[in-house]
Amino acid sequence: MAATHTVQQGEYLAMIAKNYGFASYKTIWEHDSNAELREKRQNPNILLPGDQVFIPDKETKESSISAGRSSRFRVRQDKVKLRLVIQELYGKPIANAQCEVRVDDIVKNAVTQDDGTIEIEIPASAKSAELIVRQDGSQFDGMTIPIKIGHLDPVEEETGQIARLNNLGYFAGPTDEIDEKLFASAVEEFQCDHPKLAVDGVCGTATQAKLKEIHGS
Repeated sequence: MAATHTVQQGEYLAMIAKNYGFASYKTIWEHDSNAELREKRQNPNILLPGDQVFIPDKETKESSISAGRSSRFRVRQDKVKLRLVIQELYGKPIANAQCEVRVDDIVKNAVTQDDGTIEIEIPASAKSAELIVRQDGSQFDGMTIPIKIGHLDPVEEETGQIARLNNLGYFAGPTDEIDEKLFASAVEEFQCDHPKLAVDGVCGTATQAKLKEIHGS
């Protein structure tokens, strides 16, 4: 039965689709009734709490098989990937570092690429993870870094701007109790590091675009 789902903090479309029994989030995302949401958010993995997602009826498919013979059916499911970029201060990538990522009860190992990125497949139900970087001489060596999956708000929202600034090493304060002075100071620092931006402490359209570009989402 069709329904409307109200997005909660920490939810992303692949998780929502899984919870409603869909093998692919695209069945929901590409539905005509979600055209306005697609236009507004662009990325199905970056939604805002309170967003309304239309959940269509699931289609039933019938197949004919011969009696007395075994048949094989294959269900195609979306792969959900967690992509992380690991950098030292001032944007210097940490390359060729051994990393351990813990998601639920799953432990995965990866090695950072030259630009500091790692990418691993995770369950669509994942809400959090832990990252451990092992590289001698790095400030992150042996450190356990908690990661909230699905908690990144859109860049147009103040909470989304603060989260991205914090991720990039600019201390913008917490997202649940916003400190406007800390936030403005972090914005100014970010703007100073990117000369084409006006340094005014206001996270306007141009600063948002640059923040999204540097952050990667």
